[in-house]
Amino acid sequence: MTKPIRNSAKAVIVQDGRLLVIRVEDQYGTAYIFPGGGQEKYEELKDTVLRECLEEIGQAVTVGDLMHIREYIGKNHEFAEWDADYHQVEFYFACSLIDPAATNYEGSNPDNHQVGVEWIALEDLSKVRLYPKKIGEMLLAQDSSNIYLGDLN
Repeated sequence: MTKPIRNSAKAVIVQDGRLLVIRVEDQYGTAYIFPGGGQEKYEELKDTVLRECLEEIGQAVTVGDLMHIREYIGKNHEFAEWDADYHQVEFYFACSLIDPAATNYEGSNPDNHQVGVEWIALEDLSKVRLYPKKIGEMLLAQDSSNIYLGDLN
């Protein structure tokens, strides 16, 4: 039986030329992902972003406009060996911290592989393993022309 398609809502938090990301460790080393996660039944996507930010970065956010929609179809990408039957549709929202001076980023329920929360300068995003890389490139280029990005990693 194949897994159902999963919806996920993510926060794009840019402040002072830097992007707030979740730092994860996997068998390949350090990677960075956007805060957010799976939508629960009867939960609006914006509420998913709010909940996930509290769980992962320990901060309340203001959820703004939808920026991008990205699909991830596991069998088409580098991790197909173990997530070939995984299909997720991700909704990326422009967000801002309610407390922009916050320094404590300890969430109530961090992800399994999460080891921290970091701010990375937009111009440095190409030097790190960011998923999805395309959104980092678009942020740096200030390109918001494409909302639907299709299946990419």
